[in-house]
Amino acid sequence: MRRLFVALATALTLGGLAGCASPPTKGTGDLGVVIERGTGTVAIVDTSERRVLAEVPGLGDLSHASVVFSRDGGSAFIFGRDGALTRVNLITRRIEQRVMQAGNSIGGAVSQDGTLVAAQNYEPGGVKVFDARTLALVADIPTEYAPGQRSRVVGLADLPGRRFVFSLFDADQIWVADLSDASRPVITRFENVGRQPYDALVTPNGRHYIAGLFGEDGFAMIDLWAAEPRVQRILGGYGRGGQPLPVYKMPHLRGWAVAGRQAYLPAIGRHEVLVVDTDTWTETARIPVAGQPVFVVARPDGRQVWVNFAVPDYHRVQVIDTQSRQVVKTLEPGKAVLHLEFTPRGEAVWISSRDANHVSVYDTTSFTSLVTLPLAAPSGIFFTSRAARMGF
Repeated sequence: MRRLFVALATALTLGGLAGCASPPTKGTGDLGVVIERGTGTVAIVDTSERRVLAEVPGLGDLSHASVVFSRDGGSAFIFGRDGALTRVNLITRRIEQRVMQAGNSIGGAVSQDGTLVAAQNYEPGGVKVFDARTLALVADIPTEYAPGQRSRVVGLADLPGRRFVFSLFDADQIWVADLSDASRPVITRFENVGRQPYDALVTPNGRHYIAGLFGEDGFAMIDLWAAEPRVQRILGGYGRGGQPLPVYKMPHLRGWAVAGRQAYLPAIGRHEVLVVDTDTWTETARIPVAGQPVFVVARPDGRQVWVNFAVPDYHRVQVIDTQSRQVVKTLEPGKAVLHLEFTPRGEAVWISSRDANHVSVYDTTSFTSLVTLPLAAPSGIFFTSRAARMGF
């Protein structure tokens, strides 16, 4: 009788707990978000089932929205062009917190330990750092480079040890902010890095920070493992001997491609992808492509590199085979391709076509279309696998 009583009590307790809170039916590794810039909405998607699970409205101006994820992949931090930072719970599918932290924000990053989220701002210029759980402000870093003058911030990325690195577009500088003590950030400044750093990336091991230069041909690089880090100029004058073309859309380095020891980078004002040896940081090849590349992104295994383009070629996507360094496929998913994102192991790629109002999912081996999802003016696509990657 005693055993029967214990068994009944346990069953009632477990049943009561189950009735109080329904746990998620699956983990967050299958999830992602798609920005619907036309409606200020994010669509929560399932990458295995290839479908939209829910749409969360009320996120304001998403015309240049960017997303990073909490350490557990359960929350998406969304940076809006109107300066808002919003935390969306991907399990409950609702907004958890929202703060208007600037006048114009274009992205951010989460610290290595997952406790801090940083926003890079155009207006008023600078970086603000928040508690990742509550979105309470913990640090404000104004990028004043001359009396009364603040620079727009680009290329913000996380580094090991509660540090962030970012570029100052108007000041030709790169700063590293150490927030070991978030109440007293320690700033290291690198000056005269080159004209107008416009975007940047951190290599997967956190060693090199590379900023593209809009005001001149070339890139600025810092070896952050060096005893005394300094700025090194690489790929200087890559456009020498050719007539530069009008730049209709700034390339993005954050979706950079690495295959083996080669990096694949977009060339500003040229119909080329640059191939760079990551040991020597010298150019080893150039690959002609259909237009001016915007995103140059590697499939997770590094065997393929996928490229999208600025106008007038923004309806195309090209696939480069990294063994032959040749374009092996040209796709036309729809007008105004803005972004592409691989599933965590790379068997499929999701591509947004803003003016066609849909997201296309392709098999990366056969290049066949798997599904087309209707969404309102989709732009950025972000999967929770980014939570485990430095610089993403």
